[in-house]
Amino acid sequence: MRKLTAVVFGLFVVFAANDCYGLNQKLTPLDNGSSAAISPAYGSYVRGDLGAFPLDGHRQYTDSLLPTSFRVRWVSGLELPQLNSVNDKVIRKTGFSLLYNEVHEQASWVAYQLTQSETQGIIERTDNFREDPMVKTGSATSADYQGSGYDRGHLAPAGDMGWSSLAMSESFYYSNMSPQVPAFNRGIWKRLEEQVRFWAVDNDTVYVVTGPVLSGDLPKIGPSQVSVPRYYYKVLLDYSEPKVKGIGFVMPNMGSKLPLQNYAVSIDSVERLTGINFFPKLVDNQEEIIEKTVCLSCWNWGSLGGSSQSSVSGSGNSAVSAPRHPAASGAVQCSGVTQSGVRCKRRTTSLSGRCYQHQ
Repeated sequence: MRKLTAVVFGLFVVFAANDCYGLNQKLTPLDNGSSAAISPAYGSYVRGDLGAFPLDGHRQYTDSLLPTSFRVRWVSGLELPQLNSVNDKVIRKTGFSLLYNEVHEQASWVAYQLTQSETQGIIERTDNFREDPMVKTGSATSADYQGSGYDRGHLAPAGDMGWSSLAMSESFYYSNMSPQVPAFNRGIWKRLEEQVRFWAVDNDTVYVVTGPVLSGDLPKIGPSQVSVPRYYYKVLLDYSEPKVKGIGFVMPNMGSKLPLQNYAVSIDSVERLTGINFFPKLVDNQEEIIEKTVCLSCWNWGSLGGSSQSSVSGSGNSAVSAPRHPAASGAVQCSGVTQSGVRCKRRTTSLSGRCYQHQ
């Protein structure tokens, strides 16, 4: 893997490499085995010390690595990361699985398979935030978030669970929540979630793993001392013929209007950052190739609403506008209900039928 150079786009940390993106820093697992401490060479990024990097405002992209043709074989639980300890217990829900981190009172990761048909679900949001009875040590509670100024940010999005009333309801357990800055949760994080749903339609099926970047020096909120992550990650696998591909994202917990492409990295780099081994059930030679490379032009950067994201400077490829999804052919009135009990008047192109405030 070629040497990674860290750069900053404006006030946001991004990465650049010649052909593929990766982090070469060594990570040391934490005592709980569920996350990783960051080496001093990479510590300034995790601590949010952006002054440690040059503010040249430029991100390089090279798409010389095309998606690879593999013979795909069906694997049960392909989305599940490798467990780091015999004490790690995966909690399985209807629509996703998670590994709960008691030290930080949130999941180290949530994982699920998202299919094209599941994106067309019509189940309404429940907003039934509640403790998770399957977390034997006790999950976070409403008291932890009340008055904190942070959103109860979904890791497995409610928008991905509209195919089942039980899956939708279970997505509101506090085991699936993490403290997110409102501008992040309702902005670029929501845009990434919508992009994932588009890719599920465009590629038929994607495997998704999402979580916070957890370390020992994070600020806390609430009686349960819930950690407030500075960064979040998401990794995706398109394991369908003829072209198989993977991509990762690392985003700071703050608002941003930058294109999603600015936060794209290799899956390998997210593994080094978090200490988590993603997609371990892949055949070894496939896993190595898929996870060490990222090809931005191999992914369709359109949207379910039919608009495309702006082209990426230096990529040599303009973003391609994809056909509109049948269920999202235009803006519709939000189906959410305001606090006064009337229907929201905002219009949205989101597949969920809800505006950003009612997601």
